[in-house]
Amino acid sequence: MYQPEIVQVIPNKDYTVYLYYDDGNVRLYDMRPLIEKGGVFEQLKDLDIFINTCTIMNDTLAWDVAGDYNEWECIDICPDTLLGAPIVENMDAVEEKIFSTH
Repeated sequence: MYQPEIVQVIPNKDYTVYLYYDDGNVRLYDMRPLIEKGGVFEQLKDLDIFINTCTIMNDTLAWDVAGDYNEWECIDICPDTLLGAPIVENMDAVEEKIFSTH
């Protein structure tokens, strides 16, 4: 069964991440609920860590918190969970937001 793959991630200062998929869809995943729960996600409260370590690892959204692209030491989100994030309909607004805040 085909499952779209993430090809690009763009983290935002409001703890959301734009997820660009190879099927052309863009989803907006909100990390705030997980960060608020704490635990392994606690370190992502630091906005610099959230923004600067956000990447794709293990074929999904991840944070390279160890800084060495070790797939065992990253924080990653189950790809099935990400597919539940809403699809972004207005890409013009997305691009405007990205280029005005980054």
